[in-house]
Amino acid sequence: MPGGSVTTGAGVGANAPKVPSLLFNDSAKKPLRNKWAGIAMTAFSAFGGILFGYDTGVINGVKVMEPWLRRFGDELDSKGNFVLSSSRESLVVSILSAGTFLGALLGAPVADYIGRKWGIIFATLVFCFGVALEVGSNSVGIALLVVGRVFAGLGVGLVSCLVPMYQSECSPKWIRGAIVSGYQWAITIGLLIAAVINDATKDRTDRSSWQIPIAVEFIWAFALAAGMFFLPEVTKNIRSYSPRWFIMRGRDAEAAKSLGRLTGLSSNDPGLLADLDEIKINLEAEKALSSNSYVDCFRSTDNKILFRTLSGIFLHAWQQLTGINFIFYYGTTFFQNSGIRNSFLITIATSIVNVFMTLPGMWGVERFGCRRLLLVGAAGMSFCEFIVAIVGVTESLSPSFAFISVLGLLRIHMGPHYVRAKGMSLSTASNWLWNFGIGYATPYLVNKKAGSAGLESKVFFVWGSTCAAAFVFTWFCIPETKGLSLEEIDDMYREVYPWQSSVSWHAANLNRRRHAIGDTRDEDNSRDGVEEKERV
Repeated sequence: MPGGSVTTGAGVGANAPKVPSLLFNDSAKKPLRNKWAGIAMTAFSAFGGILFGYDTGVINGVKVMEPWLRRFGDELDSKGNFVLSSSRESLVVSILSAGTFLGALLGAPVADYIGRKWGIIFATLVFCFGVALEVGSNSVGIALLVVGRVFAGLGVGLVSCLVPMYQSECSPKWIRGAIVSGYQWAITIGLLIAAVINDATKDRTDRSSWQIPIAVEFIWAFALAAGMFFLPEVTKNIRSYSPRWFIMRGRDAEAAKSLGRLTGLSSNDPGLLADLDEIKINLEAEKALSSNSYVDCFRSTDNKILFRTLSGIFLHAWQQLTGINFIFYYGTTFFQNSGIRNSFLITIATSIVNVFMTLPGMWGVERFGCRRLLLVGAAGMSFCEFIVAIVGVTESLSPSFAFISVLGLLRIHMGPHYVRAKGMSLSTASNWLWNFGIGYATPYLVNKKAGSAGLESKVFFVWGSTCAAAFVFTWFCIPETKGLSLEEIDDMYREVYPWQSSVSWHAANLNRRRHAIGDTRDEDNSRDGVEEKERV
């Protein structure tokens, strides 16, 4: 599944009072209420994930509906029914990723120019324009449908970049990780909703069978835009932007008011002012880093920048090569061709598995570490997909368990601070490019048509093999970063290789920490002894 950008940062409320200290303070009821309002606001923006997931999954069922095939199919099968050629199916499905790739690239400048909140609202307008073209394509033909999917993809790409950015900058620090992870979970929920609605309309005999599922996308876009529009204003006549956006433009007073709404603190509170200073320091650091070019991501250095950049790029390639998008883009067609009577219900089942198997990844990443989850996930997927290839029937796949929920965190660790943003940009671009490539190539691999390989269920031998290769890649190239600061990760890359990091380097680093703590305590005790003697 395609993933959105993950933006790091201190988050707001880092210096705000902790919630427990406010629970029994009557005078603090308003700050507590405002703090939870800030959580609700940023959590709501995860609704963009539903829009993202729904648009990704809706084409899966629509393209096998009889009325849709009668209008957009370009070949006749042996029974005289319209079907899609491999080339047309590839175009219709994968063209969305071309739009999302462009949208993701435009996300950062849009966010800086009109703000995160209004950037998200603008993205929903672009998305709705694309959906309108898709719904109206019945009277024009396949060309308008394709153009509509490009614009819809452009909107989705903007949302995938702007929503995590907005969340990471506006959510309280103590809950920021869960809120940003919730966006990924919302994507899986959107995929499930798309499968359910496709199943509900599949038996209609007119064009409404496919127009209704596509038109439902207006609802998700409207809900997201309406909710973002009603997020609290800074003042009566000032549009609502994130505190970071105001500081970037030297409007510190407005930044303080915006931050105050999100943390429940007054604009002159010392904790709030400390947060503003931290944001300013981070922005100054980013300005200093902006002089670095993409070439710096490919330099061979002692901290292995080239190795880390390539690791981030190929990590996204392996995610796409697990076969996850085969299920989301072509699952209904595959199940139907495998002889399953109600392929739509099987698609719903796989979507339910996806929703619930994303949760262990979200829960386990801080407990077991990214490397271990990736290794277990790759091994488990490889085993399951070889079984599917042998049996020829899909029962349950849960590739989201490892590669989807963990990638966002790993991208942050794939480069030192001065090239981290550009390295993340390259890895995100790799995700969309591989998404497009896999989406385009799959019909040629699976379909039994002229010019296609006709692998059908045997394609899972391919996915199983790539999952096995992903296991090997993870073992040799992805270090365990659990419990390490970004600076310690940089040191680890200097001293050891990834397959050593989880054992030798972590143990050595722990000993260094203990010795450092012991030396500090000895120094403090010695200083206290000297001071005691002087007093005597």
